[in-house]
Amino acid sequence: MAEAADIQGASPAPARRRWLRRTAVLLAGTPVLAALVSAPGPGAQAADAGGVEVQLSTVAPAAPVKGDTLTISGTVVNTGRETITGAHVGLRVGPALGDRASIDEAAERAGFRAGTDPGEVDQAYSAKIASLPSKASQSFTLSIPVNKLELDKEGVYQLGVSLSGETESRPYEQVLGIKRTFLPWQPEPAARRSQLSYLWPLVSTTRLTAETGSDEVQTPVFLDDSLADELRTGGRLERMVSLGKELPITWVVDPDLLYTVDAMTKGYRYRTPDGKIVQGRNKAVAEQWLSSLEAAVQGKKVVALPFADPDIASLAHQGKDVSGTLGQLRPATDKAKQAVETVLHVTPSTDFSWPVDGAIDPSIVNVATSAGAHNVLARSDSLQETGALGYTPSAARPIGAGTTAVVADADLSTAFEGDMLNAGNSTLAVQRFLAHSLALNLQKTDNQRSFVVTPQRMPSASQAQSMADALRALQAGRWTQPVDLDAAAAAKPDAGVNTQVPGAGQYPEALRKTELPVAAFEKIRTTQNTLDHFKVILTSPDRVEIPFGNTTNREMSTSWRGRPQDAGHYRNQVQEYLISLTEKVKVVPKSDATLSGHSATIPVSVQNSLVQDVHNLVLRVKSANPTRLMFGDGGEAEQEVTVQGGHSQTVKFTANATASGPVEVTAQLFTTNGVPYGKERRFTVEATEITPTVMLVIAGGVLLLVLAGIKMYASRKRVAARAAAAEESTQPSDGTPDTGPQSTSPSGAGETVDR
Repeated sequence: MAEAADIQGASPAPARRRWLRRTAVLLAGTPVLAALVSAPGPGAQAADAGGVEVQLSTVAPAAPVKGDTLTISGTVVNTGRETITGAHVGLRVGPALGDRASIDEAAERAGFRAGTDPGEVDQAYSAKIASLPSKASQSFTLSIPVNKLELDKEGVYQLGVSLSGETESRPYEQVLGIKRTFLPWQPEPAARRSQLSYLWPLVSTTRLTAETGSDEVQTPVFLDDSLADELRTGGRLERMVSLGKELPITWVVDPDLLYTVDAMTKGYRYRTPDGKIVQGRNKAVAEQWLSSLEAAVQGKKVVALPFADPDIASLAHQGKDVSGTLGQLRPATDKAKQAVETVLHVTPSTDFSWPVDGAIDPSIVNVATSAGAHNVLARSDSLQETGALGYTPSAARPIGAGTTAVVADADLSTAFEGDMLNAGNSTLAVQRFLAHSLALNLQKTDNQRSFVVTPQRMPSASQAQSMADALRALQAGRWTQPVDLDAAAAAKPDAGVNTQVPGAGQYPEALRKTELPVAAFEKIRTTQNTLDHFKVILTSPDRVEIPFGNTTNREMSTSWRGRPQDAGHYRNQVQEYLISLTEKVKVVPKSDATLSGHSATIPVSVQNSLVQDVHNLVLRVKSANPTRLMFGDGGEAEQEVTVQGGHSQTVKFTANATASGPVEVTAQLFTTNGVPYGKERRFTVEATEITPTVMLVIAGGVLLLVLAGIKMYASRKRVAARAAAAEESTQPSDGTPDTGPQSTSPSGAGETVDR
């Protein structure tokens, strides 16, 4: 591989002679150790069995020049059982390493190896430790003028910091512990410097739910309030911005993070661990972070990933055969550009796709380009070189169909993935990063090359600090010069470079195991189908289409890698919340009814508990037995329905009974395009048959009542006439009128008095 290519000018004869001289001096002064050289395998391990751990906390300057004084500080810890006496900490400088593989080998080597590790620099620059008891530790500092290191021409030199001393069981000086690191030596600017593009990712985990308030601005609801911890002073994202603003980097941003923080600045709510929704109180923290970021990115290159940073590999391997899934990518790219322009007021590039760990295969490349990207960020441990070139080629590789694989260097990209809270780990990582970057530039080629670094997506605050320390050490520009990602992608590819995308079988199995499963994409599709049916009935569909559309992208986010339970819970919450919204528009349950007579009106109510009006709905009622109960001319009838937000609407249907008995009726909402909406409601109508014979009997009864009334009326008239005649026959003949009072006695029994 190219990583094993020789470094130009490495291992010169003077350096070899210097190393031999130092070794000879050490061996001559230590007869017992000289005996160990003859059997370096087990003897070397025994020499280090005293149990001393050497920790390095600083190497400054990280890349010295002539006239500098190299200062190395750290701590030695006696992990053995015996007290160490007459000890000192010394520095050992080896010859320049021949290639990048030698750097990795030296970094991984543990324990002192007589005959391999060089002798000490002049002990006048060592740190004396008279006594170091068991389990005790002692800090040290070594300060050595660089010109005392006898460095030859430019190259990567191995530094060894060792503790030598005696113990009671071995009363002679021996090396009891050693720690190795590297010293990049480029005292003058190189005639040809490598171009270096370092990506600075602003990516976080999904925080926003699909839930919003019913107010006009639709106040968002967050999963929790943990994002504020990343944004405030000392938090991970705050450190990324404060460190990045002074560095020559390319910002790589997930637009969903910008959208989420921007939402915080307008007021937000979040769920507490016990499920309550409370008001968020970190609006000012979000405002400060966005303001700092906006200032930091001015004049810098900004690359926007598709909205919510979709997991390209999971889509390619698990989701591409689930209908509608790949259709989410292009809108995610469009939303990305809009979000960055709106929040940061800069125009980003959306021409890059970044699969997890830069691992690619043909299906990943196809999915990446379907989102509109022409550049795929790969890594050299995926798209590997054959070694035929003899050096590491530039990042840009044309892989066909107008697509460029921008291949990041794996060693540089993974340099800071460990625990960088430990100062010793950070120091070693920085020195190793610088060593590899110089070794790249010293490889034998006449081409000026362009290299790319794609670190982990979400560096911790300490990892970001280590990355920044390494980039600051390069700012002198002695062997690298910074360029943005666009320039790296546009650089001329090396002739003969490998452009063959690895097959599907070469995709790392460990990464495949952490992909989103097919079931995840199927659930996302189900939720999307529900949303499509729901928004048809809404008069303001944007109120649900926008938050749920963004949530669909979030369900596919790369941030779910390694968190399958959290991802599944999030998808369930999204689906359950959407279903709860759709159920706010429903047919109101109805009790059973009785239909007396040939026809009657049956009312059915539709309730809308949403804050907006609904339309494009049809309410359909259907008789289970049209021969007994009919609606219109058949067994069913329907009417269009429009219901205001927060109201109910009653719809009346005319029913006709053709026979007696109970009939089940179904009431169901449909969209105007014929898709059932919500649950159907069932109720029973008890129909009573009204036949012609019954009607004739009723009519006869009514006629008899009328005739009886007429007869009674005529009888009363006759009685009144006879009474009048009798009264007239008893009057005086002179015709004098009767002035006596009328009778006040009550009417006769059964007599009706009309009033």
